[in-house]
Amino acid sequence: MPTDWQHIPFHIHPNLFEFGAFQIRYYSVMYLVAFALTYILVLYRIRKEHYEYSAETVQDYFVWAVLGLILGARLGYVLFYNLSYYLHHPLEIFLPFEFANGIRFVGISGMSYHGGAIGVLSASLIFCRRHQIDFWRFADLFIPAIPLGYTFGRIGNFINGELYGRATTVSWGMIFPADSLQLIRHPSQLYEAFFEGLVLFAVLWMIRKKSPFDGFLLAFYVIGYGLVRFFIEFFREPDTQLGFVWASLSMGQVLCILMILAGLAVMMWRRTAAGNVLSARS
Repeated sequence: MPTDWQHIPFHIHPNLFEFGAFQIRYYSVMYLVAFALTYILVLYRIRKEHYEYSAETVQDYFVWAVLGLILGARLGYVLFYNLSYYLHHPLEIFLPFEFANGIRFVGISGMSYHGGAIGVLSASLIFCRRHQIDFWRFADLFIPAIPLGYTFGRIGNFINGELYGRATTVSWGMIFPADSLQLIRHPSQLYEAFFEGLVLFAVLWMIRKKSPFDGFLLAFYVIGYGLVRFFIEFFREPDTQLGFVWASLSMGQVLCILMILAGLAVMMWRRTAAGNVLSARS
């Protein structure tokens, strides 16, 4: 078994390009790829599956969605994962600077998927209301394309050597430079890239034309992601400042349980609403 990072066959510097203090990181590029793929797949569906939205509408929505994602992910991390710290350091929530020895840009660290999901949902609801768009149909247009982007986001986490897994003895375990204990760990970022990304994308893409009612794909995604992430969390190292928050469950797992319940509630609500519409028409 490997004993230090140099014995691990995989190693990529997190910076794709450096010019003095200016850096372009793989992680940022991965996010751009994720957004680009989602945009391409959504336009494909509009063209081939006869959705009534224009490319301009999709482009306008992306601005709202990206802002909702960034704000929601950041605030979600603050509220769910490190509230006590940020109550004492409120300026660090959105100001990525260090003031101790002169002003130095350090970047914002700490983003929450669940917070980002809430942020995108909120931005989507506002956008659809302002543009008089049926939210449920609009959401189902985007949902099948979204998980593919997670594949690249998680690969970005892997290259950064962050959000690594729990200690293990499996032959594919890795030692991550950021791990102060230098233990052999699950590459849980790759597990997430495969199951949250490729597998969930494949399932949603296959059933995208078989949705029995508007909102079905959204509900299915919320339930599916929650289930997949819940089980992968058993291989992922809990956040140091929190550890296990309820019995042997991490904060991510608790949030996934709430996510699954919310998805089931939406599924039942939309199915009942669709049934009522059919009854009224008959």
